[in-house]
Amino acid sequence: MIEPAAFDLSCPLPIPEYPQILLAHGGGGRLMHDLLEKVIFPAFSNPVLAPRHDSAVVDLGGVRVAFTTDGYVVRPLFFPGGDIGSLAVNGTVNDLAMSGARPLYLTAGFILPEGFPLAELAAIVEAMARRAREAGVEVVAGDTKVVEAGSGPFVNTAGVGIVRAGLDISGRNARLDDAVLLTGDIGRHGVAVLSRREGVGFGTEVVSDVAPLNGLVAALLEGGIDVHVLRDPTRGGVAEALNEIAAQSRVEIELEEGALPVVRGVRSACDLLGLDPLHVASEGCALAFVPAAQAERALVILRGHPAARGACRVGEVIGAQPRVVARTPLGGRRLVDAPAGELLPRIC
Repeated sequence: MIEPAAFDLSCPLPIPEYPQILLAHGGGGRLMHDLLEKVIFPAFSNPVLAPRHDSAVVDLGGVRVAFTTDGYVVRPLFFPGGDIGSLAVNGTVNDLAMSGARPLYLTAGFILPEGFPLAELAAIVEAMARRAREAGVEVVAGDTKVVEAGSGPFVNTAGVGIVRAGLDISGRNARLDDAVLLTGDIGRHGVAVLSRREGVGFGTEVVSDVAPLNGLVAALLEGGIDVHVLRDPTRGGVAEALNEIAAQSRVEIELEEGALPVVRGVRSACDLLGLDPLHVASEGCALAFVPAAQAERALVILRGHPAARGACRVGEVIGAQPRVVARTPLGGRRLVDAPAGELLPRIC
């Protein structure tokens, strides 16, 4: 007989009330949304926060400015294809880009444990500088704190950018008959971090897709595409991102499961671990909702960009019931729900 204490629930179910913060509250699933809805949003309620986008857009003297901030706690600090510094810069750049902004400036805050190797800090900072140059942004301010050994290091970044007049890209803007595009394959970041952390392979090395997305967003906008929604599927993956959009826009989104781009290593990892690739984080691809009539032209533009050569159409908006469904290769349909809690070791 197995004693109850032998069970280790690493993915808590979304029980309505918890008296303490759990790791799953930061996992991008339902527990995180409960925390935001019950504690954070009520305290800071205001019109700028209300859209609940990856970055806020405010008017400053006639100039539309996007502003965002994020904290990074990934383990391990270095993983195939990136590191915590690369993740911090590109994650902040991408949060700005998802509102259609042209990212300009970042800040960098470091919380370092006593005894942390200086060589590792130098490697992280150098990676941040390199990634900032690639994205065309500058790190212009920051802060450093040292805490007792045993916690951290943590990196916090904030970013600002400019949004052109008249542009309105928001999770609230998905419309009936919109096509849903993906700019690349999904799940590579989550699996890359997991494989390095746990020391396991999945038949081939999976390299994180961490990359800046502002260039491909700019290409879409300059190409005259009427982009309604942009979202990068980080914590909680594509399923979480689409469920947020469905709820905000009050629409039903249907995916074509067979059209979802998943590389062999990610597919193997998900099959082995019982994961849905739609729940696994990406850090270098975006979801884009565009009018169906413009979808093919949008794909041509995206495929001309180095970061989106694998862009494809994966679904459409089909109705007004707020949910996400997937049409399976056998012709059936299944509900695609947001993850309940912490499905993977922390990946951002």
